[in-house]
Amino acid sequence: MLLIPRFMMWSTHFIALVAPIVSAIEVTIPLTAPSDAASLMGDLVSLSIEQDRWTDWAGTTEPNTFFNNVLDNFIQITNTPPFVRIGADSEDHTDFSCDVEYEEDIFPPSSIITPYPEATNITVGQGFYTAISNLPNGTLVHWAVNFREYNLTAVYLETVALMNAFSSPAVIEKNIALRFIEVGNEADLYSHNKGRNSSWNVQEYVSEWEEFAYNVSVTANLFESSYTTLIGAAFAASSHNDLNGFSPQAIFNLGILDSPAGQLIDTISQHHYSGSFCTGNGAVLQDLMTKSYIRGNLSAFSPDIEATSDMRLDYILGETNSMSCHGAPNVSNTAGAALWLLDYALYATQVGVSRLHFHEGIGYKYNLIQPVTLDYSILDGSPIAPLAPHIQPAYYAAIIIAEAIGSSGTTQAAEIPIDEDNVSGYAFFENGYLTKAVFINMDAYFSGADARDSTRIDFDFTGSGCTPTTMSVKTLEIGYASDTANLTWGGQTYETSDGRVSGPLAVDILPISSGVDLQETGAILVTFL
Repeated sequence: MLLIPRFMMWSTHFIALVAPIVSAIEVTIPLTAPSDAASLMGDLVSLSIEQDRWTDWAGTTEPNTFFNNVLDNFIQITNTPPFVRIGADSEDHTDFSCDVEYEEDIFPPSSIITPYPEATNITVGQGFYTAISNLPNGTLVHWAVNFREYNLTAVYLETVALMNAFSSPAVIEKNIALRFIEVGNEADLYSHNKGRNSSWNVQEYVSEWEEFAYNVSVTANLFESSYTTLIGAAFAASSHNDLNGFSPQAIFNLGILDSPAGQLIDTISQHHYSGSFCTGNGAVLQDLMTKSYIRGNLSAFSPDIEATSDMRLDYILGETNSMSCHGAPNVSNTAGAALWLLDYALYATQVGVSRLHFHEGIGYKYNLIQPVTLDYSILDGSPIAPLAPHIQPAYYAAIIIAEAIGSSGTTQAAEIPIDEDNVSGYAFFENGYLTKAVFINMDAYFSGADARDSTRIDFDFTGSGCTPTTMSVKTLEIGYASDTANLTWGGQTYETSDGRVSGPLAVDILPISSGVDLQETGAILVTFL
């Protein structure tokens, strides 16, 4: 890969030609990891895939090359493929048939609000599950079965097919492993979506889940030391410490972990979106990008995370993204949403979330990846010229996080205190020592605005260790917050026909004493040399 270092003389005159400096901050960064720094794995940013068109993502007789390429980009950086969850709303509309090779779906009509709706009925065969062999080597999988329809036979058949797939030679050879089985998607909503009657409550949920999950565990031959375990909860919302509602605390209180199936839970999954587009209400991009909004959205789950940790269980966001119901047009598909994802995912680690599965579906507005050719607009469902597979702006955020984490397997992160409304920073440590930092400016810059402002960041270091004197700075270049394409990361693009990075890499090599400038609607990765 061609590397172009851009050595710059940062005189006041030069900076004024680039962007006005409207604020200057000094950040203090520890040279060694604080005791409460979060441990990060290479699959921190992972995927949740709507089950109804799973084979479009994976491929059937051959892999989907574009999808595999954009997954492999992460492997090249972290040596770890993204964790893949397959399920969501359509998991609870899925039935198995020996007469179906892959899948047969029934979809409701498209609408302006939901151009690419979920299927209301999915009938799958063995090939649907065996298609998992098309994913990259070493992929870990979290797969879901139907609980909403209250049909033990259907769940049994799905589980048998699932286990057959993961015991097949093609899957074993590629070291693709089933890590979790999820029984039911967002069961707290069943009284609203006619999955159960209006009196449905958490007590009934625990009783029914224990029955179905026990049958799944027996069929799958799971036991406490099994590699494959069960996911707990997977609720759409949380009543937190209100034990009459649906929350981790409520199901713990009802003894779910003491049941035979509950003893197989080692991870609690929460679903969470930062807003909603389900009724077509408008969303404001700057609101999504606001630092306080991101923190409030995530900190609300602190009681749940603490209760989960007390049970010595892991806590993940098993389905998450910007706006529910597939995203908001000209918000979820923009460069501004990439900055939201960058801060959202990194801040989540600071409150105890160990992994985030960003939800994806064919044609969904908030996707990181569009893996197949689209014939209808993701914004309003109108016909368009065929749009080939491509990545969307949020994909860049995932790449930045992957580069910050790297491949050491020892990375930790700590938020850098910054007293600015929309500037965030995170320090990264490997083997306990400072290596990198990410800074994000979420002030939205739009077309027609005045000159683009910038924040000067100067560095101070604390603690023992070698104080760096030089740094490389890699920049996410964004035209406007509303842009849906033409971003670059270190001068390179991932907006290519094959999903591979293209172009010469450009970084700035600077003395630490010069500081660094962070423009509105931008992000940088600083590597301390």
